Amino acid sequence: MTDETNNQGIPTPDGSADVIETDYEIGQDNLEGSVGPIGFDIHNPVFMISGIAVMMFVFYALVLPEQADALFGWLRGTVTSSFDWFFLSAGNIFVLFCFALIVTPWGSVRLGGDEAEPDYNYLGWFAMLFAAGMGIGLMFYGVSEPMSHYSTAMGGISVGEDGVRTDWAPLGAAAGDQTEAVRLGMAATIYHWGLHPWAIYAIVALSLALFSYNKGLPLTIRSAFYPIFGERVWGWTGHVIDIVAVFATLFGLATSLGFGATQANAGLNELFGVPLGSTTEVVLISAITAVALVSVVRGLDGGVKVLSELNMGLAFLLLLFVLLVGPTLLILSGFVDSLVAYVQYLPALSMPFGREDVNFSQGWTAFYWAWWISWSPFVGMFIARVSRGRTVREFVICVLLIPSLVCVLWMSVFGGTAIHQVIADGYTGAQDAALELKLFKMLGELPLASLTSFVGIVLVVVFFVTSSDSGSLVIDTITAGGKVDAPMPQRVFWCVFEGAVAIVLLLGGGLAALQAMVISTGLLFTIVLLLMCWAIARGLQGERDQMR
Repeated sequence: MTDETNNQGIPTPDGSADVIETDYEIGQDNLEGSVGPIGFDIHNPVFMISGIAVMMFVFYALVLPEQADALFGWLRGTVTSSFDWFFLSAGNIFVLFCFALIVTPWGSVRLGGDEAEPDYNYLGWFAMLFAAGMGIGLMFYGVSEPMSHYSTAMGGISVGEDGVRTDWAPLGAAAGDQTEAVRLGMAATIYHWGLHPWAIYAIVALSLALFSYNKGLPLTIRSAFYPIFGERVWGWTGHVIDIVAVFATLFGLATSLGFGATQANAGLNELFGVPLGSTTEVVLISAITAVALVSVVRGLDGGVKVLSELNMGLAFLLLLFVLLVGPTLLILSGFVDSLVAYVQYLPALSMPFGREDVNFSQGWTAFYWAWWISWSPFVGMFIARVSRGRTVREFVICVLLIPSLVCVLWMSVFGGTAIHQVIADGYTGAQDAALELKLFKMLGELPLASLTSFVGIVLVVVFFVTSSDSGSLVIDTITAGGKVDAPMPQRVFWCVFEGAVAIVLLLGGGLAALQAMVISTGLLFTIVLLLMCWAIARGLQGERDQMR
């Protein structure tokens, strides 16, 4: 097993590690060959079933768009209203489990063996995990979400004839109380972008890294379930797990690509008068997918890593600019106050049962949790690929806390500036604009508006590229049976396929279609994540026993 693992691109453990003895060889179920000059090395049946099922779904959405649109709308509403308690409960479990890993002796286990050294320095590591985990979302929601929660909180509670609340305010709102509406709005935003999503990513990433780098198993989702299912993970039990992971990843990425295309279109329309609509969005997705192909060909170090660091630099410059030319002291004090408000409101915001703010908890939180969970195979595997050599404690602290603080800072700077424009200047352009346009309306009131808006568009595009590129890498690894050095044409196929799915779903049902599929696949994969927590605990205990 050790030599085979090494031959397939997965390093053998350095030093002591609790390697699992199994007769399974990475790629033993794969179909290998070539069609002309194009080679392939695909897992049978994961690749076939995943590809055919997604193509059938896409065909349905394109051929019967009205019927698909009605189905997607019903699906999203039904899942969020029926399973919001399940999403919220699971999110809380993931956060508590991560904190337990930090404070228990399990945190001393090193990924890759007790003598392993990190493959990347902190700067490169942070840049890659942050760009993969939050990129397009921060650009899309950085202004719009704090502004939306602030506005609905100020508007207060409204109740329909049936006694059910019709407003979208979080918790009990803060009607007419400007200060508390800001605090509640920022707390609700941080709740969606802080500890909970990064705990979801950390669990998937840790399970993959642990069972691949320490246990010697393939770098694929099924490997994390070896402590639960044993050798059955190499059969249909594992096939189903990996197929669900492919669905979740593909639709999670497609949703983000849809958001990115919508926002880039809005920005280009605002700056250059580029027409709004699905035609422009299709052109944008096609063009950016073509750029992503170049990054795919260049590989992890030459493609994703370079683009991630470029993105971090541009994002930091834009953040610094808005901080300095905006209400600087107010933003900095708001950052601290927002963290305090987050801690204060967290118990109520994370309560799964007895919620009266159903529009907020179902329409915002349940959707977000499903979206993060759909992204988790993609982000988790990508983080696992770049995190070998870290201790579990170091890994969880860095993946959980540092990106959360960066998200709080981002929301405080961009959302806080937009809210200040309403309160202090009476400017409601960002408040009244569509979600995808709010960022550009806020930047339009600051100096160098055209330049900063253009930088914002570039950031959306490059985040788009890094997501598509790293997503192709992850889906290809899963559908190649855990091989990390499968033929390049397969990555190219998945990169093109992601763009095609995003295009077809936008044409067939718009963002509602994408969101419906995210929620549906996220529901299934939530069960997978809960089982992962138990598997991680079993795996880490084995490592501790081996160390002793």
